[in-house]
Amino acid sequence: MIALRRRGYLNGVAEVSLDVEAPIDTVWAVLADGWSYAAWVVGASHIRAVDDGWPKEGARIHHSVGPWPLTIEDTTEVVRLEPSRVLELDARLWPAGAARITFTLVPRSADVTEVRMAERVQRGPGALLPKVVQDAMLVPRNRETLRRLGALAAGKSHGQ
Repeated sequence: MIALRRRGYLNGVAEVSLDVEAPIDTVWAVLADGWSYAAWVVGASHIRAVDDGWPKEGARIHHSVGPWPLTIEDTTEVVRLEPSRVLELDARLWPAGAARITFTLVPRSADVTEVRMAERVQRGPGALLPKVVQDAMLVPRNRETLRRLGALAAGKSHGQ
């Protein structure tokens, strides 16, 4: 069972969360696998490269976003890492802009992990949009992103 809810605002950032039926280490393993991001990040269509050491601070995923052949190529960089707890990313999609995305993992039990995802566009034209407009675009996308992440983690947890 996956329980999804909108958490509201954290420091002015809309946040969604998901209870995943998987241990925290299994959920973290999905986040720590840079090559898996196109499988669960909505909009990501191809991972071109992953820096050695991902997800250490400063490491990047080189990704493509959008349908081929109209893809945009850019990078996502780790800006803060607390292993098995917090992964903060600077996700670039120029010329649209760049966003700060934070994943926070909270163990609810030995087999259930709450995953929180907060995102706010910080640079570029997208940052000029009012927060309510950003939320209208990002919250549904991020709910689906967490559903996909949760499905991968739950599948790994159940040996699938």
